[in-house]
Order: sequence, then C-alpha cells, then structure tokens
Amino acid sequence: MTETPTAHTPAQERARAQFTVPAQHPMVTVLGSGDNLLRVIEKAFPAADIHVRGNEISATGDPVDVALISRVFDEMMLVLRTGQPMTEDAVERSIAMLKASDNGTSDGPETPAEVLTQNILSSRGRTIRPKTLNQKRYVDAIDKHTVVFGIGPAGTGKTYLAMAKAVQALQSKQVNRIILTRPAVEAGERLGFLPGTLYEKIDPYLRPLYDALHDMLDPDSIPRLMAAGTIEVAPLAYMRGRTLNDAFIILDEAQNTSPEQMKMFLTRLGFESKIVITGDVTQVDLPNGQKSGLRQVQEILEGVEDVHFSRLSSQDVVRHKLVGRIVDAYEKYDSENGTENGGHQGARSRSRAKGTQGK
Repeated sequence: MTETPTAHTPAQERARAQFTVPAQHPMVTVLGSGDNLLRVIEKAFPAADIHVRGNEISATGDPVDVALISRVFDEMMLVLRTGQPMTEDAVERSIAMLKASDNGTSDGPETPAEVLTQNILSSRGRTIRPKTLNQKRYVDAIDKHTVVFGIGPAGTGKTYLAMAKAVQALQSKQVNRIILTRPAVEAGERLGFLPGTLYEKIDPYLRPLYDALHDMLDPDSIPRLMAAGTIEVAPLAYMRGRTLNDAFIILDEAQNTSPEQMKMFLTRLGFESKIVITGDVTQVDLPNGQKSGLRQVQEILEGVEDVHFSRLSSQDVVRHKLVGRIVDAYEKYDSENGTENGGHQGARSRSRAKGTQGK
C-alpha cells in the first residue's frame, strides 16, 4: 500500500493509502465472503474510511490508523500467497499483533504472517499452527529448549500445541516414543472407591489427551502405537523410578502436582529426551493447604539454563471469544477481592469428577 497525505487537510491530520490486489488473487479472498473480512478491519478502525473499487483498496484517516491498515493488507497478502485462506479470526489476531507492535507492548521481530503461516503438523486434511504471537514463541521454545513450561489459562492451546510438537518429533524420528501423563487428582473421591478396572478409573483424567491424539493421528493407528509402547498415556504416579530416554514427555495439568511430584517428574529426564509441562495456576484442585508444584517450580528453576517458561494469557485463548472475557473477568474479581489464584477449586473439582475438563 502506498501512503500520501490528503490534499484538503493538513498532512499531520489526514493520510491516504492505496493498495492494489494482484490479479492472481480474487478479491473475495481478501475481502471475504460477503465482505466479512473487510468489516473486521472497518470495525477495528472506525475513524478511517476504507473504499474498494475494482481491485483497488484505499484508506483515508488518521496517519497511524492508515499505516496500520496498510500493514494489515500487506500481511494478509503474505498469508494468502502461501495458499492459506484468511479468516475473520486471523484478521482480528493480525490487527491485535500489529497494534501491540505499534504501541510498544510487544517485543520481537515476528510479524502476523510469520505467526499464522508456521505449520507444526498436517494431519487428516487439516494443519495445526500457532494463532497468536505467544503461541508461536511457545512452539519455538519447545524447539530450542529441553524443558519447557507452558503456563496459562484454559483454551490457550498449551497442551494441544505440545501434543502437536510431540507427534511431529515422533514422525520425524527425533524421538522414539511419546509419553503423556497427568496427575490423577481425586475430586472428593479416592480412585479405589470408583467402579471398574484401573484404566476405567483413570480414564476421565486422561481422556483429553486421547482426544488430542485422535485429532493428530489416524485413529486406527493409535491402539497399535500404544500396544507397542510408542505412545504411552499414564497417570503421573507411573513415572516414579523410571528414566525416560529418547522420548517426548508431556506433563499436563501440572498445577495439580505437589512439589515432591514435580521434582520426581523432572528428574525422570533421560538422554535425547524433551519435556513439556503445561498447567494453569489459577485452577488448582489440590486439597486446601497443599502447595502446587507448578507454582513452586517457577521460583526454583526460573533462569536455569535450557529451562524455559512460556506464559500465555487471555489474549492467547483460541476457543470461543467469550472464554477470553471470562478469564479476564475472573482475574479482575481475584485482584479486587484479594482471592489467591486457585480460589475456584470447588467448581473445577466438581467438573473434573465428570471428566469434562480439557485443553
């Protein structure tokens, strides 16, 4: 897009930019079906005037807004050139990233196109990619470090992206097996009193991990891989006494580990292995008074070489938009009422008993 000051007003007050969509890209791919993508941009910059004529798009308004609009269209074209379609969500996230970069609240050189076109895993006709800048940095950290902590609220993709990286590592033969584990925290009931076999007892706690696997692998291959030990899904207690070599290991729901369990798990690390630990310190289901190992480990390992902490926020929620607002509302309530993180244990524990939780 080329920018020029408008002739009828001072240059410092109004600017104009014009963008020509290349002939190989139909306008519908840029503007969206029914102009839905254009409406997203217009909503984000209500003071600017955006006009479309043929394959020409022009924007007039505040110089800052016009410059950002120009960059939005540039980033959209970079994404479209990869063959990836643009969606309303992708446009909204691109605008948010560019605004954060412009006002100095985001550091680093990453652009929206770099974030939105980074492929992690392609499976069953769909591609798994990061959708936010923090998600991209989390994924990059997994590549660079041996131990990575993904800490953030529900819906930020911390477990799902870790699972995608694990499957990618297995398929590229970087590791020989995947080990998925989470603490089986009893929601007011001890496992021994629940009906069924051991695996039937623990299934509600491990079901979200199975669900993610089914998204990323041929469902028919999963029983075979599990029977061969290539993929192992087990409660955290099963890790004790083992040394895990040549494996990609994920500990999910780590906020429900005790400090002793966290230390036990971390010291299972063997040669040629990688560990990713995910959790949300605001959703602790441990009995009252018991300290979360995930909270403590941040104080102990922050700054240790080859250990990285990736922190995600409500801005990285990739579920329904309302989830991010709910997370923000709870954080505001906690700060105003002096509630310690984890004060919502009761409701989450009750839902955990039904096996409804997940990432």
